[in-house]
Amino acid sequence: MLSAGCSTITQPISGIPARRIPPQFLAQSKNNLVPLDPARLSQEPPRDYLLDDGDILGIYIEGILPFVPPDRPPEPPPVNFPDATSQLDPSLGFPIAVINDGTIQLPNLEPIKVRGLTIDQTRDLIRKYYLDSEILRESSRLQPIVTLMKERTYNVIVIRQDMGAVGGGGGGAGQAGFTRATDYSATGRMLKLKAYQNDVLNALMESGGLPGVNAKNEVKILRASRADQRRRDEFVQQFYQQYYCNPDPCGCPPPLPEDPSILKIPLRLPPGTIPEFGPENVVLEDGDIVYIESRDAEVFYTGGLLPGGEHKIPRDYDLDVLTAMALSGGGISRQQNGGGGGGMGGIGGMVGQVPPGMLYVLRKTPCNGQITIAVDLAKANVDPRERILVQPGDILVLRFKPSEEILNFSLGTFFTFGIQYALRGL
Repeated sequence: MLSAGCSTITQPISGIPARRIPPQFLAQSKNNLVPLDPARLSQEPPRDYLLDDGDILGIYIEGILPFVPPDRPPEPPPVNFPDATSQLDPSLGFPIAVINDGTIQLPNLEPIKVRGLTIDQTRDLIRKYYLDSEILRESSRLQPIVTLMKERTYNVIVIRQDMGAVGGGGGGAGQAGFTRATDYSATGRMLKLKAYQNDVLNALMESGGLPGVNAKNEVKILRASRADQRRRDEFVQQFYQQYYCNPDPCGCPPPLPEDPSILKIPLRLPPGTIPEFGPENVVLEDGDIVYIESRDAEVFYTGGLLPGGEHKIPRDYDLDVLTAMALSGGGISRQQNGGGGGGMGGIGGMVGQVPPGMLYVLRKTPCNGQITIAVDLAKANVDPRERILVQPGDILVLRFKPSEEILNFSLGTFFTFGIQYALRGL
């Protein structure tokens, strides 16, 4: 009997019953998470456009820009049409850029600070400067034309890992399982976002939309203005040196704190939870990086009497152990052997066999530990407490109970030899 492949008896696995597992070792439910309102990923533009460095104005001042002698008639202002992608109206005047210090330079005047002003306020300020300098004394002739020729833009990098082609698929009955072969190359883009469109929502829309099911339910923002790799490396080095100078023989290194220059925006939240980020956090500046990370590692593994393979865990809904068995192919593997706990081995085939009734979940714990959870399938069919949720990294091993091994061996022996001897007497 022991040579017939009864690994449950010769190589037993002990586990904690599923209903007795402490809560800290159980996966959190995702069924009740509420999608984040996409409007929270965008900024609310002001009623009037506010100028800043990088804007290009169209300015026309009769007799001054361009200069025309008094004995000649004034020239009409040039008309400038925006490109096809712009939503601006046609502008009038000559291009004048707002430089880095937020000022513009006009003929015969000191630099004029226009940062934070509207177009109308800028026009009135230009008129006041020329009147105060007495360059033109006739206020009726001084009627500057100020229009917005081109908005300022912000260079933002978007890196997405949810748009690659995935090879392989979930392992069904008789298959080898899921093979990880995902190509995430060529998914980065450099975007030029216009003023008041430089937010997370516009960056996502211009790069392919909201993250798909192959991505994590979060968006990371790496702030270029706060990222200091040298200081970050020094912080990590000091953090671990402090631990190793005073090691805890019964503990493990504490988790490394989050990088303060990285903002994580969750896309699904528990009901009633208010997001911790504000409207100012979704505004992107020059050099910021929007990073959508793959959930390629959110998988579970199957073995024993289940078809061996690697299978993805659904992102937005729960997956319990019974559903995971069905997802992996369900039932007993067609290729049973001693290592998989194959009951009768090769004796008796599948005639009259009792199905396996014990599922072991090998779950990782902090500090490279492991906990073994025993799920009684007969109880799991009627008791929700036995149907624990699968979490990333779990290994599901389906085996016979010792009583099932003995019963299957007895049935196999009877159908193989008992009937054979009975037929000999006829």
